[in-house]
Amino acid sequence: MFINRPSGKYFLLLIALPLLLPAAGTAAIYRYVDENGGIHFTNVPTVKQYRFYRDEGESYRIDSLIRHFADKFQLDAALIKAVIKVESNFDPSIVSHKGAQGLMQLMPETADEVGVNNPFDPSEAIYGGSYYLRKMLDSFDRNLDYALAAYNAGPGAVRKYGGIPPYAETQNYVRRVKYYFDHYRRTEDNL
Repeated sequence: MFINRPSGKYFLLLIALPLLLPAAGTAAIYRYVDENGGIHFTNVPTVKQYRFYRDEGESYRIDSLIRHFADKFQLDAALIKAVIKVESNFDPSIVSHKGAQGLMQLMPETADEVGVNNPFDPSEAIYGGSYYLRKMLDSFDRNLDYALAAYNAGPGAVRKYGGIPPYAETQNYVRRVKYYFDHYRRTEDNL
């Protein structure tokens, strides 16, 4: 039986090609600095001036989204990250037993209120959760404890009890978010 084998140079190309391609799930970021000092980024370089800058993994993407929405809603990025840690432990596909969804565990009614169509999309989830957190801080005169309690139990419960409701889950939630908030403020250089 005769087997047709590729010639030497094509055989090496077939072996080396997978090593030259980026790994699945990893996107490369390219940048260039124009003549005016403007910095341009893309994941699809269209001109030869672009040079490889860095890989964009999921954790880098989430950190970038956190920074973006922290700036947009004038929040501390470490606070958003702490809420995500406690709500979903960074799992964008999680659904709670009460029906809260995504990274920031938005209830469907809350997602509608803040304009989120897909709470499982990290960008929409972080947008909606950050926007809602800003609303809670504004509603409770920037009192972090009350805002976090309202994020967890709803603003009506905080108003009803004049502060953190006497729910063990909510009291524990406020403590945990504040713990991680402090932790991320002290340890996160990349936020």
